[in-house]
Amino acid sequence: MANSGLSATEKKVAFSLASVFGLRMMGLFMIMPVFALYGQHLEGFSPLWVGIAIGAYGLTQALLQIPMGILSDKFGRKPIILIGLLVFAVGSVVAAMADSIYGVVFGRALQGMGAIAAAVLALAADLTRDEQRTKVMAIIGMCIGFSFALSLLVGPVVAQHMGLSGLFALTAGLALFGMLIVQLLVPNPVHQAPKGDTLAAPAKLMRMLKDPQLFRLDAGIFILHLVLTAVFVALPLDLVDAGLVKEKHWMLYFPAFIGAFFLMVPLIIIGVKRKNTKGMFQVALVIMMLALAVMALFADNLWLLAFAVLLFFTGFNYLEASLPSLIAKFCPVGEKGSAMGVYSTSQFLGAFCGGLLGGGAFQLLGAAGVFVVALGLMALWLVLTLGMKNPVLLKSYTLEAKVAGREQAREMASRLSQLAGVAEAIVVLEEKVAYLKVDEQFDLREARAVLGSAN
Repeated sequence: MANSGLSATEKKVAFSLASVFGLRMMGLFMIMPVFALYGQHLEGFSPLWVGIAIGAYGLTQALLQIPMGILSDKFGRKPIILIGLLVFAVGSVVAAMADSIYGVVFGRALQGMGAIAAAVLALAADLTRDEQRTKVMAIIGMCIGFSFALSLLVGPVVAQHMGLSGLFALTAGLALFGMLIVQLLVPNPVHQAPKGDTLAAPAKLMRMLKDPQLFRLDAGIFILHLVLTAVFVALPLDLVDAGLVKEKHWMLYFPAFIGAFFLMVPLIIIGVKRKNTKGMFQVALVIMMLALAVMALFADNLWLLAFAVLLFFTGFNYLEASLPSLIAKFCPVGEKGSAMGVYSTSQFLGAFCGGLLGGGAFQLLGAAGVFVVALGLMALWLVLTLGMKNPVLLKSYTLEAKVAGREQAREMASRLSQLAGVAEAIVVLEEKVAYLKVDEQFDLREARAVLGSAN
C-alpha cells in the first residue's frame, strides 16, 4: 500500500502553491472592507459603483476560469499561471493610478482576467500522488481561508497608512512575489494528472448544471459570495455610523473571523459524527440569516453589529469549507474537473452580482435594504436545501490503467464494479486511467491487480 504521508516534494508543492493562491486572493479580498470608506475621493463615487468596483473581478474570473484552465493543458501550467499573475499585477497598477471609480473598475476587471485558480489546482494535481491529492487540496483551501482572514486585518491597516493607491500597489507587489514563488519553488511537472480530475470539459458543463444535487451546491456558492460582496458594500459604512472609526475596523473583523473559525468546528464535528451534513448545513444558513437580520434591525448598536459579524462569519466559514468537499462527493465519477469548473464560475459570478446588487440596493434602499435583500436570498437557499441529500462517505481514487481497447476498458470497468467496496467505476481509454468511488471495504491492491492484468 502507498505511504500515508506527504512526500517532501508534495509538501513543497502544497505550501508553495497555497502561498501563490493565498497571495493572489489577499489582493482581491483586501479592498472589500475598505473601499466604501477610502474611495470617496474618487470621481464618480456612488454606492452602485462601489459595488461594481468590489465585484468587477468576479465577472472576468467567471468568464475566463475554464478557458485559462484549458490553455494550461495546452501550453503548460506554469506559463499560464505566470501570465495570469502578471495580468493581475497590471490590473492592480491600473487601479492604483486611477483617479476615478471607473478606472478602479477597469483595474479590478483586469485583476480578474488573471484567472489562475484552475491552472493552480491542475498543477497541484500533476505534482501529487492520487492518494495524497486530497490533503494537498485541503492545504490550499485552508490557505485561502487564512488569506481572507488576514485581508480583513491588513486591508484596513494598509488603507489607513497608504490610502487606496497604496493598497492596490501592495497587491501588485504580492502578485510579483507570487511569480517568484512559481519560478523558484514550484517543481516542474513530469506528467499531467487525468483531465477528469482537474480540468473542466466544456461538453460536460451542461450535464453538471442539470444534476439536481450539484445545482443546489452551485446555486449555494453563487448566493454565498453574492451575499458576502453585497454585505461589504454596506457594513463598513454602518460600522462608522455606529461609532467605530474606519481606522479601527480591523479590530472587529479579524477577531470575529478567528472566533468564527473556532465556532464552526462543532458544526463540522456534529455533522460528521451524526452523518447529518445536510442538517448542519441548514443550521449554518439560519446562523447567517440571523446575522443579517441583526444587521438590518440594529444598525446603530455597535455591540450588536459586532455580534452579527461573528455570527455571519461562523456560518460563512462553515459553508465555504463544506461546499467544495460536497461537490467532490456528489459529482459523477471521473468528472470532478468539470464539476469544480462550474462551481468556481458560479462562485466568481456571485461576487460580481453581489457587488452590483449590493450597490444598487444601497443606493435605492440604504444599508438595511442590502441586508434584507441578502436575507431573502439566504432564505431562498434554505428552501433549496430541502431536497438536498446527505452525502455517502466515499473516497475517490484515480488509478493508472493498462488498457489497449474499448472492449477491454468495458471489461475492466465491469470487474472493478464487482470488487468489494466499489460504489462506482469507470475506465477512460483515452486517459489510460480508472476513476473509482469506494467505501472502507475497498482493497486498493485488488483494483491495481485488475488494472494491471492486461498488457
